[in-house]
Amino acid sequence: MIVRQRANWLRMLFIWRGSVLKKIIVQLVAITLFSLAIYFFKGKVFDYKVHLNPTIFTLIGLALAIFMGFCNSASYDRYWEGRKLWGLLVIETRSLTRQIFSLVDGPFKEEKQKVVKMISAFCWSLNDQLRDKSGTERLSHLLSPEQLKKVENKKFIPSIILGFIADWIQEQHKKGNIDTIVLTQLDHQLNQFSNISGGCERIYNTPLPFAYSVLLHRTVYLYCFWLPFGLVDSLGWMMPLIVLLISYTFIALDAIIQEIGEPFGEEENDLALNSICRTIEYSIFEQAEIPQDAFKKPDSYFLN
Repeated sequence: MIVRQRANWLRMLFIWRGSVLKKIIVQLVAITLFSLAIYFFKGKVFDYKVHLNPTIFTLIGLALAIFMGFCNSASYDRYWEGRKLWGLLVIETRSLTRQIFSLVDGPFKEEKQKVVKMISAFCWSLNDQLRDKSGTERLSHLLSPEQLKKVENKKFIPSIILGFIADWIQEQHKKGNIDTIVLTQLDHQLNQFSNISGGCERIYNTPLPFAYSVLLHRTVYLYCFWLPFGLVDSLGWMMPLIVLLISYTFIALDAIIQEIGEPFGEEENDLALNSICRTIEYSIFEQAEIPQDAFKKPDSYFLN
């Protein structure tokens, strides 16, 4: 995710990182060269003059803009729902940590710190699951060797870690350190974790309907490649520049729709899950008085 202050208007014209231009520059060059060829041959293909009225492109462009607006809204809804779920996870992890230290009886500080590390492990494992990363390297300093062995080569590690936390809570209930009311409250917190995990999996496993993506993609490129024939007579030598500008607008928006529609990836405009996990870990470790390195703000404006 790119997080930076808005630059002045001149610098904004030349910003590269965070822009989708590098993804579509080949397509734009191809369309520009095609437009130059159409201008050179005066809109003729094998001595046949292609007559296209600019009014047709106005009507098609209007319909295309409306459809792209719909797809953009649908993609941004997925992006924003993912951000809300991870924002809720930040809140719930801090709440559960507070409840463990304030509502669970007993002087066993080290035992409570172990379950706080499990909470952090849940967040990192959910991050890895959503980004198709396997392995338990991140979890090695958060879980015990026995727990690491149980999650090894498993697919739904967050659910297993929730089970570890639930077992710890049940054990404290049996020891009399948690009464029934507190047990119910802690179980509700774990259900919130499960709901967040399920909500993220819903977004991950249910992309935008493929038919929408195909229709939008085809229409955009057909529009951009036919546009030079409709503008060559009215614009003359300015036609390739105008076609480039219009093509950039439509093709870039198509690329943005595809990018933010999958919010849990590691591209520049995806959610900064690693940064969120580091924030969660630092805050709950601070609550639990677990030693850790000083929290540092990222040097770069790119958060992964």
